[in-house]
Amino acid sequence: MKRVVITGAGTINALGHNVPDTLEAMREGRCGIGELTFRDVDRLAIRIGGQVRGYEPEERFNRQQLSLYDRFTQFTLIAAREAICQAGLEFSGDLAARAGVVLGNSGGGMTTLDENYRSVYEDGKNRVHPFVVPKLMNNAGASHVSMEFNLKGPSFTVSTACASSNHAIAQAFELVRSGASPVMIAGGSESMLCFGGVKAWEGLRVMSKDACRPFSANRNGMVQGEGAGVFVLEEYEHARRRGAEILAEVAGYAMSSDAADIVMPSKQGAARAMRGTLRDAGIDRTQVGYINAHGTGTAANDKTESAAVADVFGRHADNLMISSTKSMHGHLIGGTGAVELLACIMAVRDGIVVPTIGYDEPDPECALDVVPNEAREACVEVALSNAFAFGGLNAVLALRRLPG
Repeated sequence: MKRVVITGAGTINALGHNVPDTLEAMREGRCGIGELTFRDVDRLAIRIGGQVRGYEPEERFNRQQLSLYDRFTQFTLIAAREAICQAGLEFSGDLAARAGVVLGNSGGGMTTLDENYRSVYEDGKNRVHPFVVPKLMNNAGASHVSMEFNLKGPSFTVSTACASSNHAIAQAFELVRSGASPVMIAGGSESMLCFGGVKAWEGLRVMSKDACRPFSANRNGMVQGEGAGVFVLEEYEHARRRGAEILAEVAGYAMSSDAADIVMPSKQGAARAMRGTLRDAGIDRTQVGYINAHGTGTAANDKTESAAVADVFGRHADNLMISSTKSMHGHLIGGTGAVELLACIMAVRDGIVVPTIGYDEPDPECALDVVPNEAREACVEVALSNAFAFGGLNAVLALRRLPG
């Protein structure tokens, strides 16, 4: 089995249009959640979100490209370009033939869907653009990344709601670890912040109207976000031979199914995924210093996740730092695990643990060290990234610091 490392990272989200800006915002505990700005927002009960601001698609893509790229695909390509540029890779010959891309996405081209439903049902038009289907399909992001960078190996999209990114990164990791590919591009993206996308989530009655406050006793729901996170996963010796900068090692992963309820989380399912990750990575629980929590800010998730962490880590749970960056950038649904993995990289590489902002008062059912409101310096050998999705689908990743 091969060792797998991360040699490139890219992102665009409510906190920043690239990795350095995003990490700086996370470190400073800035909030990227604000008033939403799009058509008919006044018809919504929920009017806040982690929207990507200051972004002009025409500055990044030409007219022909924009006819094919939904907003989630645009975000995917922006993040992929940054990650691959940092990794310093060019894909040709045998490397191109074996390298591929696995991305997570839940809703597909929601903006495209929303606009075309309006066109047909509200405006009464009987024709839509011929590229509507390739623009809204879930695999559009992965397909366009493969085409732009000449990736001819295994390429596909994983759609498992809020765990999509972690499932995708896990699958890419397995392809590299097994020797099937020396390099895989992996991550996830989402852009549901349009009228239809927010209206659908309103129906679940899990949304906050004012802020995302994970683990705080006065939390009142989740807040949607949008954006993408993409990484270059590379076989360790391949990266070492070419002198690549290594950001972190992907040590292991695990996936589990609650097999219980379509929306309510399960402590047992979450615990099985965390235990399985430690087992897969060959890590003792005392080696874990930080967990990037799923931490949605809902009553059900936060107390269930806290109970699962306590169950898995026992007495060591008192020594663990845990935080939710959703408090800053919102819940990116299918793209959330990818953006949150940046916080894990910063923890193991830079020794900076990002905070859970908006934390006002302790909740006895979430009795963990949630790094409230301010970042913390700490030596972290291993960090876990938790993702627990509707449908009871769980995926946990482990990152390890490489000795410097």
